[in-house]
Amino acid sequence: MVTGMSEPPRLTIDAQPHLIEAIKAVSGLLIRLRVEYVFVGSLATAAWLSEKVEGGSVDVLAAVSPEGKNQIPMMASQRGFVVDRDELLAAEELDLIPLQFPILGRTVRIHVLIASNALYGNMFRTSLEADVNEQALIRVPSAEDLALLLTVGGDEGSVLLRRRLMEKAGKSFNRDRFNRKLYSIGLAGEMI
Repeated sequence: MVTGMSEPPRLTIDAQPHLIEAIKAVSGLLIRLRVEYVFVGSLATAAWLSEKVEGGSVDVLAAVSPEGKNQIPMMASQRGFVVDRDELLAAEELDLIPLQFPILGRTVRIHVLIASNALYGNMFRTSLEADVNEQALIRVPSAEDLALLLTVGGDEGSVLLRRRLMEKAGKSFNRDRFNRKLYSIGLAGEMI
């Protein structure tokens, strides 16, 4: 029997209306482009920690080929998103597509992170559903994958968030899987 494996808790996110609309718009865009994606950042953290999301950016990890990377901003500009060409060029080397979505008198920053290696590929397969205010269902990384992203982030705040995430996930957190991934990317010193 593998330790640390059980049913994950029901994931829910309490988000402000402008963020819900931005989430729906991003999902619609990526579904239309037939891109596999998971929401990361504050939305994924809020799902696992049962926290409210008041503001900030909407971050999404997308499995996009280099050719497909150019389709996202082109299609986004036709679907109500604001695409700043200078920001797009400045972020090109970061495997990031910065967008903005004006909604309900606000502008929500959108960061489409390009899944550029095999480490990210498995995150799509093991992702889980999270309910956003009973208005949208999104996919977020598993607890282990979110902890991995926080570990790679490497700042002190990320370490504290990772600890809280592991406590909240409890038995659904697969330590063996988490440690194997850390070891495979050269972060054996972070193993738990």
